[in-house]
Amino acid sequence: VWHRYWRLRKKTMGYDHLYVYDIKAPLTQKSFDISFEDAVGYIYEGMKALGLAYANQINQGVLENGWVDSFPNRGKRAGAFSTGSPGINPFIMMSYNNDIYGVSTLAHELGHSMHSYLTFETQPFIYSRYSLFVAEVASNFNQAMVRAYLLNTVSDRDFRIAIIEEAMSNFHRYLFIMPTLARFEVEIHRRVEQGIALTADSLIDLLAGLFEEGYGGVVETDRERSGITWAQFPVHLYSNFYVYQYATGISGAHALAQGVLDDHPGAVDKYLNFLRAGGSLYPLDALRLAGVDLAQPEPIQKTFDILSGLIDQLEALLL
Repeated sequence: VWHRYWRLRKKTMGYDHLYVYDIKAPLTQKSFDISFEDAVGYIYEGMKALGLAYANQINQGVLENGWVDSFPNRGKRAGAFSTGSPGINPFIMMSYNNDIYGVSTLAHELGHSMHSYLTFETQPFIYSRYSLFVAEVASNFNQAMVRAYLLNTVSDRDFRIAIIEEAMSNFHRYLFIMPTLARFEVEIHRRVEQGIALTADSLIDLLAGLFEEGYGGVVETDRERSGITWAQFPVHLYSNFYVYQYATGISGAHALAQGVLDDHPGAVDKYLNFLRAGGSLYPLDALRLAGVDLAQPEPIQKTFDILSGLIDQLEALLL
């Protein structure tokens, strides 16, 4: 699926050689200035499928109760995160930049915030923190729902291309970069168990080889640049066996979102009960409660099917 996407990029851009940095080059020259208020509106409309109580809580939290520190500021760190504790509102730190990536980031963080909000509202303190394994499900679920709403309602060709490009960028991180880092992590642990010393050069060589395998010759890599990617993720790789959970998270999220979008009986209630479960259940059991079994390959296959469908749409827009 990924090779097909990159071949489409290569053809559209008219390149003989596609390099890693070309993956991020825009496929449309038209930009869209999306105000913060419009972004909240898109998210509200996209999340109404979960019921007005959920959607209205987002509006109230963001527009009335100050949940989001939204704008770039001097001394403000990069990135985005949601945090909170029982007894207070969840809070989001991000730098909104009036584009489709900002819309998606806000939707993502509000997924975490609503997960926390419903957990705090339902669970005693001891179960008020959910695991990392389920955390990325709630955030990517919101992104999936908002993208689906936009693609169902927006007719402007360039805006649709921008929406799909943002989706592919997110998928690239979650369903390509992170699984590759997970393979890297397993191997470095195996080497340590066998008494093999780890050096920067050996780590670069290992990861460069994994990326070359993943890119399959469709995307050309600079071994030094690609191989040093492990050094760009110090927090992730110091949290042992964390990175693979991005792939399971995005897979569970899209499988669940598809159930809601397809109006499967009970899909909404099951998902909301999953959010309310917090840390009261083991992660796989909580996700089974939502309607997805991440001990099986089906959610991952379903997510690749969704990814392939986005490429179909992009191909129709570009060719």
